[in-house]
Amino acid sequence: MAASTDDIFREAMWSFQSGKLNDAEKSLRKLLRKQPAHPLGLSVLGTILTGLGKYAEAERLLQSALKLNPNAPAALYNHGIALKALGRADEALAQFTQALAISPNDAEAWSNRGTVYNDLKDYQAAIADFDKAIALQPTYALAHHNKGNALFGLARYDEALAAYRQALVLQSNLLESWTGAGLTLHKLKRHDESATAYETARQLNPSYPFLKGILLHQRMLACDWRDIGNLIAEIEGDIAAGKLSAEPFGWQGVATSDQSLQKCAELYNAAKFPADRTAPVARPDNGDRIRIGYLSGEFRAQATSILMTGVLEQHDTSQFEITAFDNGWDDGSDIRKRIKAAVHRIVDLRSLNDAQAARAIRDSGIDILVNLNGYFGDDRTRVFAQRPAPVQVNYLGFPGTLGAAYMDYVLADATVIPDSQRPFFTENVVHLPDSYQANDRTRAIADRVFTRDELGLPPDGVVFCCFNNNYKITPQTFDGWMRILERVPGSVLWLLEDNATASANLRKEAAARSIDPKRLVFAPRMPPDEHLARHRCADLFLDTLPYNAHTTASDALWAGLPLLTCRGDTFAGRVAASLLKTIDLPELVTSSQADYEQRAIELATQPDRLKALRQKLADNRLTTPLFDTVRFTRHLEQAYTAMHARSKARQKPEHIVVPAM
Repeated sequence: MAASTDDIFREAMWSFQSGKLNDAEKSLRKLLRKQPAHPLGLSVLGTILTGLGKYAEAERLLQSALKLNPNAPAALYNHGIALKALGRADEALAQFTQALAISPNDAEAWSNRGTVYNDLKDYQAAIADFDKAIALQPTYALAHHNKGNALFGLARYDEALAAYRQALVLQSNLLESWTGAGLTLHKLKRHDESATAYETARQLNPSYPFLKGILLHQRMLACDWRDIGNLIAEIEGDIAAGKLSAEPFGWQGVATSDQSLQKCAELYNAAKFPADRTAPVARPDNGDRIRIGYLSGEFRAQATSILMTGVLEQHDTSQFEITAFDNGWDDGSDIRKRIKAAVHRIVDLRSLNDAQAARAIRDSGIDILVNLNGYFGDDRTRVFAQRPAPVQVNYLGFPGTLGAAYMDYVLADATVIPDSQRPFFTENVVHLPDSYQANDRTRAIADRVFTRDELGLPPDGVVFCCFNNNYKITPQTFDGWMRILERVPGSVLWLLEDNATASANLRKEAAARSIDPKRLVFAPRMPPDEHLARHRCADLFLDTLPYNAHTTASDALWAGLPLLTCRGDTFAGRVAASLLKTIDLPELVTSSQADYEQRAIELATQPDRLKALRQKLADNRLTTPLFDTVRFTRHLEQAYTAMHARSKARQKPEHIVVPAM
């Protein structure tokens, strides 16, 4: 005799409660073929499929179950989980709210609703929900972890760290809390502790996506180079094999080929920011002016805006309408005030989730949306994945390909992306005629005259300097610097002090190479105009490889300090060469590590030659294109005009070469 529906359901529930989910799924599908409107069958199968990550089918089944029994708490709860996973946060919020109205003592439901508020960037509401979950169940580790995520979203990093650590007290193997603590410690510039947290996470799950690369980056930030070569080689092999081993930003600091960086970016983009095929297609506007949108998390006194503010001021507003889409904050700086005065409007995206932000951009009728972050800083890559503008451009914040099919162009020049390297950029390359890097001709240099003594520098002897971020200093670069110091008696190396751990480690590395650690002098951060002024106390800027100075290179050249570089094998490693070519100082570009070291020694020991270079730089500073902001802006506008013309004609993006004025 055929089994009854009750028998099939009992069999399914026995399998479900025994953890035999495949058997339970088979039984429930058999049940629903016999009785499609079985409310508990629909609900339990939806719950199983939710746990298996089959969210679309689970959502349909749970929706059907709720039509039959609208107030079933378990169905409401699991429907909320499925909707959240599908990115339908508002609907998920409604389901969790209804479930909590029926079962107000359900700690998991409070915590899950809080995660939806996190997704919606309503962090205060999220914290309130997590606190309710914790009050109901104080040992609920995941609620403490989720509260840490909300506190992190509010930049309350010390409190976030405490929440993650409490989660780990309760559940020491909660991998996400180790990575959350690692990221929070990174924000607090406690990079050695961050590396320890990530290493613990790696021990828990060696194949956890991108963890090796994140660990590597923290080690580089701390200048902790123990076994770093093996870790780099391991990551390089992983990327070549298609494994999710490193995030593109951290990999740029050590990668030595555009091909590896492209593979890394494409893997990362596909895993974290895939194109949203459901988003409506944006069409170019037919207005009199081309509408340009710049999206950035750094419209403040930060490197990207230091470079870009002059361009924003010089845009031809009779031809272009400029909108700044802000994912950062107003720091009250002069740069922020200049940006606000230069653009037609600033649209605050901070409180908007990705779908809302994309809608705001689409509703603005933007023709060309420029991504000034890429994978750096407070980026909104998921917004670009929804195609809110007909043309989308990668520029400045991230010196490399984003590996995203929805990014149409990357702005570059023939030095940073030679034609031979164009195949390793997913975007179509736009070659500007001078350097790709924007610069602000009006940057102020403080009148203050620093003395070497007040900066901790010796009164005599050559002062080499490098104000690059610590993660750009590789063991190979440092080896070269120490050989230079050895060959130039009485010289010192003046470096940026980013964090105390890195400074201490660099001193140890100097001693290990038989160089007195006192010959390393560390410069604390100071206001930009004073930072430029103190460059006058240095004699020669020594660049890093494989990731060059970028904004710091422009700082040095604008301040009148010659910069010596070695042309690298990646976009990030060819930027200084681009700048020096544009300011007509090609003699400061070398092509090998040996030539770089020899040139540094020659310049340091031939003061007349170095003096002549400094004078040439002074003469070229305002007479060559590098700091000609108006010229750069006109070239940039030519590029935008060409992009827009192709878009309006429904032509595919292609390689663009902008002719010189």
